Amino acid sequence: MIDWSAIDTVLLDMDGTLLDLHFDNYFWLTHLPERFAEHHGIQPDEATRQLHQRFNEKRGTLDWYCLDYWSQQLAMDIRSMKKEIRHLIRERPHALAFLQWLGNAGIQRVLITNAHPDSLSLKLSVTGIEPLLDIIISSHDYRSPKEAPLFWQKLQQQVPFDKTRTLFIDDSEAVLNAAHKFGIEHLYSIAQPDSQQDHCPNSAFPVIHHFDDTLPSTSNV
Repeated sequence: MIDWSAIDTVLLDMDGTLLDLHFDNYFWLTHLPERFAEHHGIQPDEATRQLHQRFNEKRGTLDWYCLDYWSQQLAMDIRSMKKEIRHLIRERPHALAFLQWLGNAGIQRVLITNAHPDSLSLKLSVTGIEPLLDIIISSHDYRSPKEAPLFWQKLQQQVPFDKTRTLFIDDSEAVLNAAHKFGIEHLYSIAQPDSQQDHCPNSAFPVIHHFDDTLPSTSNV
């Protein structure tokens, strides 16, 4: 149980934390390779091999999350392709109730995501999270991913918060490690970011299975 009396600000990741990561995994690992193979007239296995090689080269950088970069590199309209499977975008269980409870408790709710602004906009238009957030920030605004120290420096300049009274929830171990190095006191990972995949391996951080498990039993979430 989280000691909510010790928390003033909650920093929240989007994909894999508030939203089901299945949409993103399906897009990058299945939908895009299929369309890439069709577009370039190559076999699906070869398309997957080429894409994975390119993805791994950019992992952890801002380009890895950038729709403009991949649209240019792959000569495909990534934005339109994402809209083709927008029906897969959905909140994780109890995410909306969790955000509502935080608001009722007077705790600041700040979304910090590596998602490109166009991807962010699409997901906000499909889900119900936007009205339940106080501040929404894409790392593209800072030109630095959450994995980098510069992101955290710029975040605190824009949104002053007490590191010792801030909770951050993210499904990425690399991002949580960056937040830890920056000095965020309360860090939690997500047990099952993708509803269609097994739980993630053991994390170095405490793990949240369901958002309603984090709240006082009297909250009736």
